[in-house]
Order: sequence, then structure tokens, then C-alpha cells
Amino acid sequence: AGANLDGANLIGANLSRANLTRALLARTTLSGAYLFGTNLSGANLGSAVMLGADLSKATLTGAKLGGVVWGDTICPSGRKTSSGC
Repeated sequence: AGANLDGANLIGANLSRANLTRALLARTTLSGAYLFGTNLSGANLGSAVMLGADLSKATLTGAKLGGVVWGDTICPSGRKTSSGC
């Protein structure tokens, strides 16, 4: 499994090109984070029992998002989703 960043405060963090494959990011605040080219394949951004990650105003350009679990995630646009940003 990937890194456990559940509940971390990563506001404005530069995670450009980071490998977060299968990371647990539920309840993580990534508001304004720079995720350009970041590998989020298979990452868990939330579920029915855990609040979703906050990606409001984050940059997801070029991010790898295959197999991401989106449960209750706040997208960069501010829209909440369980089906993908």
C-alpha cells in the first residue's frame, strides 16, 4: 500500500511529480496544492465512512488519476464529488 496521509494538512504544498500511488488521502487538506504530474493512481481520497480530501483550488494538470477512490472529495472547482474531478 502507499503512504498514509490521512488527515494531513498540505495546504499549498508543492507535490509536483510525487508518487502517491495507492496513498490514503482521506480527510487530507490539499487546498491550493500543486499536483502537476503527480501519480495518484489508486489513491483513496475518501469513502462512505471517511470524509473526502479537499482539493479546492489545487492544480491537477497532468496528474495520473486512474483508479482513484473519490468518495466525498472537494474538487478544485469547489464541487463535491464521489465520481471524479
